[in-house]
Amino acid sequence: MRLDKYLKVSRLIKRRTVANEACDAGRVIINDKPAKASTAVKEGDIIEILFGTKSLKVEVLSVAETVKKEEAREMYREI
Repeated sequence: MRLDKYLKVSRLIKRRTVANEACDAGRVIINDKPAKASTAVKEGDIIEILFGTKSLKVEVLSVAETVKKEEAREMYREI
């Protein structure tokens, strides 16, 4: 699954266009490497998102095309 879509489906970022912009600006890092929006996400990847002064680091637990809002938190684990 594409990184921008994963961020939206898992609700780490609210909209796919915002996820695209974050990737283009270099604020999303997968496994210690800056990632483009089209980068493939797989289970076990470590994603770090830089929000201004804060940063969020998560491990991908599952990849699904669609999930319910309540189940979105089960797609990743905060580190």
